[in-house]
Amino acid sequence: CCGLSHVPLSSREAEGRLSNPLCSLGEYYCKAASQEKVSMVFRKLPGVSASGMGLRLSQKFMFLLFLSGLVTLCFGALFFLPDSVRLKRIFLSKTETQPVTVGSGSENDAREHLKKPRDQEHPRGMTSAKGETSTKLKTLTRKPSVSHEATEERLAGGKAQEDFTLPRSKAESASERATASDRGATSDTFSYAKFKGCLLKPPLGRDNGKPSDPRTDERREKVKEMMKFAWDNYKRYAWGKNELRPVTRNGHIGNMFGKGASIIDSLDTLYIMGLMEEYNDAKEWVQNSLDLNSNGEASLFEVNIRYVGGLLSAYYLTGEEVFKSKVLELGEKLLPAFNTPTGIPRGVINLGSGTSWSWGWASAGSSILAEFGTLHLEFVHLTELSRNSIYTEKVMNIRKVLNKIEKPHGLYPNFLSPVSGNWVQHHVSIGGLGDSFYEYLIKSYLMSDKTDDDAKKMYYGALEAIEANLVQKSPGGLTYMAEWRGGILDHKMGHLACFSGGMIGIGADDGAPEKRQHYLDLAAEITHTCHESYTPTKLGPEAFRFDGGGEATATRLNDRYYILRPEVIESYMYMWRLTHDPKYREWGWEAVEALEQHCRVESGFSGIRDVYTMTVSHDNMQQSFFLSETLKYLYLLFSDDDLLPLEDWVFNTEAHPLPVVRKSCLQDKATQDKTVSK
Repeated sequence: CCGLSHVPLSSREAEGRLSNPLCSLGEYYCKAASQEKVSMVFRKLPGVSASGMGLRLSQKFMFLLFLSGLVTLCFGALFFLPDSVRLKRIFLSKTETQPVTVGSGSENDAREHLKKPRDQEHPRGMTSAKGETSTKLKTLTRKPSVSHEATEERLAGGKAQEDFTLPRSKAESASERATASDRGATSDTFSYAKFKGCLLKPPLGRDNGKPSDPRTDERREKVKEMMKFAWDNYKRYAWGKNELRPVTRNGHIGNMFGKGASIIDSLDTLYIMGLMEEYNDAKEWVQNSLDLNSNGEASLFEVNIRYVGGLLSAYYLTGEEVFKSKVLELGEKLLPAFNTPTGIPRGVINLGSGTSWSWGWASAGSSILAEFGTLHLEFVHLTELSRNSIYTEKVMNIRKVLNKIEKPHGLYPNFLSPVSGNWVQHHVSIGGLGDSFYEYLIKSYLMSDKTDDDAKKMYYGALEAIEANLVQKSPGGLTYMAEWRGGILDHKMGHLACFSGGMIGIGADDGAPEKRQHYLDLAAEITHTCHESYTPTKLGPEAFRFDGGGEATATRLNDRYYILRPEVIESYMYMWRLTHDPKYREWGWEAVEALEQHCRVESGFSGIRDVYTMTVSHDNMQQSFFLSETLKYLYLLFSDDDLLPLEDWVFNTEAHPLPVVRKSCLQDKATQDKTVSK
């Protein structure tokens, strides 16, 4: 490298030689020798003169060989660091190995790791209910599924996952790539008119879902007033920020993405409530101020469910092209997160640079089940709008990986290595870290117009394992979902798990005929259990337990807070639509009154730190999902069923409605249009 020359180097020569890492240290000593400073380095070596100029050739060779080995060893050690280590991201971010489909891996090296920050528990869980009365399923006027070839079926048996890295300087646009034959794209473009023609009912119903009962309508108007109050204060004090701090009257950014989460999350809520002035303000902000090139840490999961889901929903409801163009631009920026050996995406991405990494708190650089498992709905619709199959290929590859690896007792642990494709530890939860994976299985089946048989098989298989291993009955008769830690049950259920009452309910009609009523009863029991946890303030804790004599009670101080979560109300809404049992509307109204009494402050709504004390302490945060989910589900609970009917719409895990994909209908209309044109 250096030629062992003692001639001083020019700056250009030094710059060129130092580009070789094996030369850098040797070059330093060459220059030092020329300046007669090497004597201090070699003074104590046996057989070497004090001046350092008496080195024999063999000594020089051995010394450089030692230095070369040291440099190689240090650089090679980078490959053994955890994926989340910053040094590894710096040196290896642009040299990712090409993703391949991973085979089933051994689980012998999986270790139990209980580190789980509360802030990262995205998933929703399941709760149980007291009482054994059977709930009758209200017949849905769902049109028989139209037979068509699902996107997933077209991809079955396809090629292995391809690497996709966005060029930093000149990235192709989604529309350009949509016409590329090597991506399997088609030449036709998405037609909004054809899409609307395939809906069974108008999205907003006959009269915007206005109920005929005056008392119910009055309650619905109250929810609308709460939304306007929350929005107006966000606009006044935190416009453009992610969320409002209503007590201190300022904005909050957080790490979910650059800005505007409350705006994107509110678009569809404002629209379906008829708050058109507010909706137009939000649309104008998206058009003029939404910057998708922001550098910094962003959660792939949060960006997908809030931003991608919110923009997709806004487009499908309104037909405004600005939402379509923005969501396709954003979807394109998420693809580099999938550049892993297995195609399982990492949890954090920089949308500006395209680099991605795993959460620092995640076990051994693993990816989280509820994060990489909560992409399917949105990515299928990205393919629909862009006519680019790469989005569907990415999420279908995730299924291939999951189907190939062994599952302990049929359960899906929460942590998976994106490098090896093996489970990292055996912690199973229907609440935080696992929840929405299961939700997206049944919703993928429903959104495919009931043609995605793979999703159906995975969902009912997982539900069977959950019933066999996690569903428990308390001494007081409450049904709940425990957590599973390597075969040991933890009799705890999180608020996030309370979504599962609604999930099991909407899947009841498509299970085995002999189990349909059983599933509906289980959904009702879980929803009842979650309602029982809402005492004495009529708001529920973050987690509640069923051991130590407790029944749906938070026994730990750090579980007593409520941050405006929607999961219990979500299950009320679904169970109302499925059964029309009036108790669900009454329970929803209890929640409205509690929110007004305990969470409403002068400039918005805030979470509270302890649901067991009537003298509340506010946490000073109006969560984005309060506008997207909590208030939307309450509004739908008090509306007629033809407002966003379940026959046509599936809600993503942030409550953004996405339409059922009736591919045969769309293809038939395209054929008709071509015939008329000819």
